[in-house]
Amino acid sequence: MTPSPSRREFVIKIASVSAVLAAGAGLSACGGDADQAEFNFGVASGDPLADKVILWTHAKFPGSDADVALRYQVASDAAFSQVVSEGTVVATLATGFTAKVDASGLQAGTAYYYRFSQGSTHSPTGRTRTLPQTASSLKLAVMSCANFPAGLFNVYAEVAKSDAEFALHLGDYIYEYAADGYASSSAAALGRVSAPANELLTLADYRTRHAQYKSDPDSKNLHALKPMMAVWDDHEIANDAFASGAENHTPATEGTWANRKAAALQAYHEWMPIRTGADKAKIYRSFNFGNLVSLHMLDTRLIGRDEQIEIGALAGAAGPAARNQALAAFSSPTRQMLGAEQMQWLQGQLAASSARWQVLGQQVLMGRMEFPVSVLAALNTSDLSEAAQLAGQKAVTDYLTAKATPVAARTATQIALMDTTLNPKLGYNLDAWDGYVAARETLLMTAYQLQKRLVVLAGDTHNAWHSDLTLMGLADARLAGTKVGEEFATSSVSSPGLENYLVTLKPAQIKSIFEGVVDDLNWMDASQRGYLKMSFTATEAKGEWFFVNTIGNRSYTSELGRTQTMLG
Repeated sequence: MTPSPSRREFVIKIASVSAVLAAGAGLSACGGDADQAEFNFGVASGDPLADKVILWTHAKFPGSDADVALRYQVASDAAFSQVVSEGTVVATLATGFTAKVDASGLQAGTAYYYRFSQGSTHSPTGRTRTLPQTASSLKLAVMSCANFPAGLFNVYAEVAKSDAEFALHLGDYIYEYAADGYASSSAAALGRVSAPANELLTLADYRTRHAQYKSDPDSKNLHALKPMMAVWDDHEIANDAFASGAENHTPATEGTWANRKAAALQAYHEWMPIRTGADKAKIYRSFNFGNLVSLHMLDTRLIGRDEQIEIGALAGAAGPAARNQALAAFSSPTRQMLGAEQMQWLQGQLAASSARWQVLGQQVLMGRMEFPVSVLAALNTSDLSEAAQLAGQKAVTDYLTAKATPVAARTATQIALMDTTLNPKLGYNLDAWDGYVAARETLLMTAYQLQKRLVVLAGDTHNAWHSDLTLMGLADARLAGTKVGEEFATSSVSSPGLENYLVTLKPAQIKSIFEGVVDDLNWMDASQRGYLKMSFTATEAKGEWFFVNTIGNRSYTSELGRTQTMLG
């Protein structure tokens, strides 16, 4: 997520106011002769099932566009003396010399070694595992928003060393901006200038950027050691994407959205260890870990999302007619985030699953990040004068004071501030589920009616969050405020968060504002890069946020920053 103009205004105004494998995974195979293929981007595995898993690599003859015939092997031992699955696959020019295969005939809940070979040349060795048929525990590493020019992938290094059995990537695996674009100020000093230099538009562009990200040693190591289940967010294509366009796409100068999206999705499926079907745009799918967890990976970006509505339009910045139009679209019961087909599929998956935990792996915050209009009106303007800054600070202080004052002791002004009829609340980021309230209510009502234990995972914001998921009571006012589940949202791998925009506030102040104003928010971190480890047993879902102290140096430390537990 790169903040849209209205979101930038909002935050600116707040501101105003295992060792062998590890080594092998990071190195190319020996070779260099024209008749020996090079495996310059390592290996990866993903989309595991109980009896099979996707294996991936990139192989190319130096200076040649000839096909590379490969043999893959899956073994129960590192020496490959006990091969349990093998076959052939070809890396071709048509796939950018990437190769994927669905290795089958595997045993459930089992760890394996795998590699690719061309003649006597072997790829690095990877490790993978299949899904269990029965499970008493599960550990998932959850990541999002890895921006190559913004900093080193130390978070990937930590995930690779962790005891997580599987890795989840919730999107923004690459960024589409030009080399001098978003979060690139330290790129040259770090030796991480984006390639190609231009913004990504063509298949060649997207392939080159994916290759650059896969060249990172920590990325190669992570992929070699952890099977990954991934979904895209917006930057795999373009910022603030929706079904028929994006904020960062101008058809007049950049060609059709359909062509750009097709190129981006082609490259994504080539370079990611994802199971590719006939329709490359359809990536929502489920993974079952025995009867413990059903993981439903969703697409909140491309398959069915309606275009975002700007806060300014709802606030009347463009006039009464535009405001009425925006309000009608915002409150429409047919407004889509997932699209009707994906929503129907998800409802069916939730109904059919007997797993103790229903987990949604998706991109954007589902929790209600709502600010009262009195605060939004003071902060979401383009006026950065001293008087406006003081007014914004006063609006936040007045609201928090009223909220902290016992009801019987509130003044008439404070009563009005806490009256949601007079001072309604609105999500500050309408690119998230807060901009799609009817769709969110439909999903949460489904979980509520089915009596499911719902855990939602999210990324996108570059900061860490833990929220309750509550009903708004759109269909039944008596259910307003009813808790349906909890959301655990990961920080970014390297992309800068709120602290990059709220530069005049200390992270503790940002944290205080959000935790104080937002009712459903239990905790947030406003300044650190890291990942989320989710651990599941029959009795609890536990989120642990781990943070690294720097992404500017390969010498770093990591620590556990927060633990939140949801009881089952």
